[in-house]
Amino acid sequence: MRLKFLILSLALIIVLSACTKKEEQPQQQAQIKSNVHQVVVQEAIQVGGYTYVRVKEGGKEYWMAATTMDVKPGATLFYETAMEMKNFESKELKRTFDSIFFVESLSPIPPATAAPGTKATPQKPTIEQQDVTVAPAAGGVTIAQLFSNVNSYANKIIKIKGKVVKVNNAIMDKNWAHIQDGTKSGSDFDLTVTTNDMVNVGDVVTFTGKIALNKDFGFGYSYKVLLEDAKVTK
Repeated sequence: MRLKFLILSLALIIVLSACTKKEEQPQQQAQIKSNVHQVVVQEAIQVGGYTYVRVKEGGKEYWMAATTMDVKPGATLFYETAMEMKNFESKELKRTFDSIFFVESLSPIPPATAAPGTKATPQKPTIEQQDVTVAPAAGGVTIAQLFSNVNSYANKIIKIKGKVVKVNNAIMDKNWAHIQDGTKSGSDFDLTVTTNDMVNVGDVVTFTGKIALNKDFGFGYSYKVLLEDAKVTK
């Protein structure tokens, strides 16, 4: 619990660097609440490296903030620990929240401590092909090469370079990135990567990891090809 509090406090400091409060406002009091919460997204706003979501839990609506994630109204999300801030001003949004909860991990996957039978709505994101051209890494493969002969790469370590087009952090204790390099095989132009390293949308990176085929995590997360536990070199 002490470690989680320290991590959450650090995340809050980072958020505050992007969302500045007015100096004349009274000192804000933070309150920590814990337990598994299931919320339904009513509204989502993307600002810088953060996502603000207005959620509904039971008959109550409130605002939350998390690191950038792909989420749409109607999605069911889960969290365990959050820090409430009163009278918080977001400079980017030019608005003050009477109350907002900064959350360490906001996920479409129910945590292990959730009640038995807890269900989530499918949240696998829709990815569009972007106009990118990325030269392959030395000794690496392209997305076209990978998908054109996936069976030959099963359970093998590969190196692949691409542009990060989407990131979802802290889902099932991993960060999920989508990369494209401008090549494709049939309708396959995007590769999903799981990693413990941090990347941002727009980064051109080289990933090294193991290829897994036909992975199904439930909740709408199924992948024909997945690069797992990859390490990144920017």
